[in-house]
Amino acid sequence: MRLPAELQELLDEAIIDDVTRQLKSGKEASVYVVRCGSDIRCAKVYKDMAQRSFQRRAQYQEGRKVRGSRDTRAMAKSTRYGRAEQENAWKNAEVDALYRLSGAGVRVPQPFGFFNGVLIMEMITDADGNSAPRLGEVELSAEVARDYHRFLIGQVVRMLSAGLIHGDLSQFNVLVDAQGPVIIDLPQAVDAAGNNNAFAMLERDVNNITATLGRFAPELLETSFAAEMWDLFEKGELKPDSVLTGVHLKDETPADLDQVVLAIEDARYQEMLRRERESAESV
Repeated sequence: MRLPAELQELLDEAIIDDVTRQLKSGKEASVYVVRCGSDIRCAKVYKDMAQRSFQRRAQYQEGRKVRGSRDTRAMAKSTRYGRAEQENAWKNAEVDALYRLSGAGVRVPQPFGFFNGVLIMEMITDADGNSAPRLGEVELSAEVARDYHRFLIGQVVRMLSAGLIHGDLSQFNVLVDAQGPVIIDLPQAVDAAGNNNAFAMLERDVNNITATLGRFAPELLETSFAAEMWDLFEKGELKPDSVLTGVHLKDETPADLDQVVLAIEDARYQEMLRRERESAESV
């Protein structure tokens, strides 16, 4: 088995003791089963992505904090330095999200460190010690499907309460171990408060999980959890243990067009003042 250079470095530096096998390979990373002393863990080796991939990532990275204005400008201009910083930010996002969500009580693999572009984390296994199957690979009774759905909706609530949205949650990014679902793959984790596409991504995450488990319990397809939790989040009322109903009534009150026009005109006026201030300061 030919190892990527990053993984060989960890062997040379005795951060890991052995590479057992490759677990999976995707477009953005390859995952290997490794041994650290007597512990079996996973090593996720991120692949360098081509320039075209940054465009697809832009919607996820909106709202993420970067180290300084120089980095922000470089990323916006897509300079060589900026692309390198984007790459580093993308790789570090999953590490940061795992630590943040683990601390918030979300069931994610426990991280053990990030070394030279390689994330070392907990190996999720089934009851027999084999690598755990994905949610889409298991057959469930209606009762278990409802239990998993209830649990995963609660996990999404905990994530949102911590300010994050998975952004790509589906049957492929949930493993099932002996205790139930574990959420994985978080490099695209979205800043809930700073991303204009946050609700759309949250809704997609919830709908994906609901569609998967709705195959076994069709009544789940009639629920509307995303809109309900987002409404609470925007009001500042969402808590990690918030209990949702799955029912959300849309506000059918007609919009006050006069107020909308006034708000638009006010926004234009404020933008004009801002530009005038910037112009005066630059003189």
